[in-house]
Amino acid sequence: MIFSAILTIIGLSLFETISSVDNAIINAEVLSTMGTRAKRWFLTWGILIAVFLVRGLLPFVIIWAFNPTLSILQVLSAAWSSDPLVQDSIHKSAPILLIAGGVFLLFLFLHWLFLEDKNMGLPRAEKFFMTKGVWFYAIVSILLAVISWFALQENNLMAFGAVIGSSLFFITHGFKQNAEEQEKKLLDSGRSDLSKLFFLEIIDTTFSIDGVLGAFAFTLSIPLILIGNGLGALLVRQITISNIERIKKYVYLKNGAMYSILVLGIIMILHSFGFKIPEYVSPLCTFIIIGFFFWKSRMHLNSNNNEN
Repeated sequence: MIFSAILTIIGLSLFETISSVDNAIINAEVLSTMGTRAKRWFLTWGILIAVFLVRGLLPFVIIWAFNPTLSILQVLSAAWSSDPLVQDSIHKSAPILLIAGGVFLLFLFLHWLFLEDKNMGLPRAEKFFMTKGVWFYAIVSILLAVISWFALQENNLMAFGAVIGSSLFFITHGFKQNAEEQEKKLLDSGRSDLSKLFFLEIIDTTFSIDGVLGAFAFTLSIPLILIGNGLGALLVRQITISNIERIKKYVYLKNGAMYSILVLGIIMILHSFGFKIPEYVSPLCTFIIIGFFFWKSRMHLNSNNNEN
């Protein structure tokens, strides 16, 4: 039991860290244009907001959204409550939450695979899908229809959960696209440090949704999610401060994060349909996938160093 919890926490921390590398790069680039006082504020109070407020409250907000019959107080105490009514409500809502998160993660991966610029970690496969980018919207539409059809055979609310996951993906994707445009404006213009601070907090919140939803593929235990994601967020802050240029050299880490997201999304969808998958599978898959692309990045870096 203790070993399983430790494995889950480590897996959560690793997943949160790797999936937030883009966030760390944006933070570092914007921070480089800010004054000392604003930097200090973001790296102190910003940590509290990102770790304790956003990543601390978001799991409870998600649980409450899928359990509207529970009061806010019941949801906040759900992590430590032994009330059978609370536990039963969360248990019944789990398939809806899992299918929503699974669809969100699956669409997130497919968008990256078909449409986003990337370093080719698996060149043949990734180049093939990049040339078929026009098919992205058709494929995700068909997938949503198929998943919803099977979900309707189980529970009408599960089908609605799949639609929520799809909607959440397109909403957050819109925010991220806007964030990329705003980042260019912030770097190219003389915007105030205050506006940059607001931008960084908003982008932090948007990126945290990926990590928190993915965390439910590891466990439904809120305390473990809080600890794992909190440690990962703290590590991302440390990377932002001191190691961002070194991290950029590991060019395939993003690939590792996205393939982990694919596996976690599939696990969540399977869980929602009642497939019994041991809890150690999610962290183990995460370690293997990210480890492989870390090794691949290391080999690429060593090859470049030898050429120079």
